[in-house]
Amino acid sequence: MQLSEKPIWILALLLSLTFCSAADKPKDSKADNVGKTSNEQLRPPTENLDLTMYQRIRDEGLSHSHVMDYASGLIDGIGPRLTGSPNLKRANEWTRDQFAAMGCSNAHLEDWGEFGMGWRQLNTWARMVSPDSAVFIAQALPWSPSSHGPVSGNAVWVDAKEEKGLEKYKGRLAGKIIFFGPMREVKPVDKPLWVRRDDADLKGTVGYPVHVGKRDEAFDDFFVSLQFREKAGQFFSAEHAIAVVVPSRDGRGAGGSGGTIFDDGGSGMGWFTYRREHAEPLPIVVTAIENYGRVYRLLKANVPVTVELDVETEFTGDHEHGFDTIAEIPGVDPKLKDEVVMVGGHLDSWASGTGATDNGAGAVVAMEVMRVLNTLRVQPRRTIRVGLWTGEEQGEFGSYGYVKQHFGYAPLSTAPDQLALPEFVRKPAGPVELKPDQQKISGYFNLDNGTGKIRGIYLQQNAAVGPIFDQWIQPLKDLDVSAITMQDTDGTDHEAFDSVGIPGFQFVQDMLDYGSRTHHSNMDVYERLQADDLAQAAVVEAIFVYNTAMRDQMLPRKPLPHPELEEKRQAPLKVMPGAEAKEE
Repeated sequence: MQLSEKPIWILALLLSLTFCSAADKPKDSKADNVGKTSNEQLRPPTENLDLTMYQRIRDEGLSHSHVMDYASGLIDGIGPRLTGSPNLKRANEWTRDQFAAMGCSNAHLEDWGEFGMGWRQLNTWARMVSPDSAVFIAQALPWSPSSHGPVSGNAVWVDAKEEKGLEKYKGRLAGKIIFFGPMREVKPVDKPLWVRRDDADLKGTVGYPVHVGKRDEAFDDFFVSLQFREKAGQFFSAEHAIAVVVPSRDGRGAGGSGGTIFDDGGSGMGWFTYRREHAEPLPIVVTAIENYGRVYRLLKANVPVTVELDVETEFTGDHEHGFDTIAEIPGVDPKLKDEVVMVGGHLDSWASGTGATDNGAGAVVAMEVMRVLNTLRVQPRRTIRVGLWTGEEQGEFGSYGYVKQHFGYAPLSTAPDQLALPEFVRKPAGPVELKPDQQKISGYFNLDNGTGKIRGIYLQQNAAVGPIFDQWIQPLKDLDVSAITMQDTDGTDHEAFDSVGIPGFQFVQDMLDYGSRTHHSNMDVYERLQADDLAQAAVVEAIFVYNTAMRDQMLPRKPLPHPELEEKRQAPLKVMPGAEAKEE
């Protein structure tokens, strides 16, 4: 039958199907992307994954891992790496030289600015002399002055939480050793201190928490308490006390017991004790809770206690600068080589252990990522750049300093009350100011939650990147990588990138004993590292970095943040009919 002989309704149907087919035909994304930068191009629904490279990275990273060689060199060979210390300087130089030796280009150190005092602990001991003799588990608080030899004095427990509580101790502290801080309950360890995330825990991480109400003010209260502690330290010095002993805090699951002590800035007499103008006025040590508890109970029972201690420390300068270690694998694509993907972690640590899980683990994993990619002689389209940051423990200084120099920053308030706070909690004073290179960085990947294997990734509320990462992790499911969560996570260096609109990500990790006994403690040592987990983490991170470097488009971005509007957004609305304005 000829076409002209078909019924009219059949012709109409054929025409409609023809038009529908044309409308439903996928757009030619390559044609639409002509003339656009890689950050402006349309993103395909399906990622073009190089599964051969997946396998090559897995084989090199799992079967020929050198992550523990880097770990021993950094953690055993150099040791604790307090910001401003001689050991951190050694670590900066050693990592720079290691990057050059593995084949990276442009391995160098970048100065992020003046930090404060250089310091190191040489030796510390403390003991009870009477009514019995007992050796304490104790270490100096970072930036404690030296006692200049053994000192001895009667112990006094000071019970004060605010300035007026100190008044009753006037004239009573000369020649005394102050025990300062409440005696906490020491609960039994009735649950494992070393745990992996199970399905229920990962489900909780993936689920987005919804909470309407007043924000948690615990962080604000913490810094208010530190301001009081600085005044208390000055009071003790003015009253001619000779030293201060503080109790170790607890860890998750009662992990802060049995000889584990946590030794960081939160235990000192103020936050800014690394600056000469806020320096600790007296030698100060942290001791195991069991040692502290014995003295506390004796004093509460009116039994005189004599304590002897020796704090040997050394200051190496008042105006030490901080440096980041930077190195690259250059991009080769003529159009994309000026764009960058970054990977990193922080190199500094606290001083009582050797900084193994916090964050030697993240640093050596980043080193292993670069070694694996160099060994495989990858030819990335974009430049792959590694950054090992310093000053993270005092306020993420290294990463924020690098981001400010290269990509942009949010101005901070200089009001007197704000200058008394660390930079990372100060209020913004204006909108984000960007530099041209902010448009040339596709993303930053960070590792800083201990030695546990990677189980997924935090999206930092970047919904557009979720479908991309979901495709990336499908071939990694057998490595236990599954969790993609819209949640934010904070407290580490990806925040610096996120703060100026750059996609910055922290990985979800198995916690193991990170929160219970290694985070900032004397137990943060090489033996706490898990070789298999670190090898897995290096493989996963290398694949994320490689995929970012090779895709046609940059990773999608969230809208540019406006921190200067946050206080206004949190202000209560005036919605109540008949409400009158409050009198000033």
